[in-house]
Amino acid sequence: MTTTAYTARPISPRALKELRTTDDAGRRTDGFTDTEGGSPLRCCLRHSEPGERVALVSYAPLRRWASETGAAPGPYDEQGPVFIHAEECEGPQTALPFTGSRRTVRRYSAEGHILGGRLVEDPAGFGEAFTEAFDDPAVALVHVRAVEYGCFLYEVRRDYEVGGGVSP
Repeated sequence: MTTTAYTARPISPRALKELRTTDDAGRRTDGFTDTEGGSPLRCCLRHSEPGERVALVSYAPLRRWASETGAAPGPYDEQGPVFIHAEECEGPQTALPFTGSRRTVRRYSAEGHILGGRLVEDPAGFGEAFTEAFDDPAVALVHVRAVEYGCFLYEVRRDYEVGGGVSP
């Protein structure tokens, strides 16, 4: 596990409850048994174990964030596939997951517009990438995404820094 002064935010419990019925593309959610395991779960920020019930849903992370903040991301609003547990789970057990592969740290403004990003190739580089992002006062949050497919993994918000006094 990689440690930084920043904490990954899983998909919120409210959003998960909705996604377990209907995803952000309006499709009914159907769970399945993950026979092989290894699916990156965005509800608890770990890989699935063989035999767990999971669901692959369409998720719009920036749209959901914008609905909380009043931002208007316009064309930056996107949705994509994410794995979640098919039923409620315990939530995350680690502060910064999914750091063992190359990732993109994509920056967003308070309006929900992309402000750039950074490729992180070494697990030790996440702290520096987050610090660099949040040193820019225009950055409100970042998305950590898989390089191979561009899939959303989790977000880190400016107001959710360790010691920042604000919790989810």
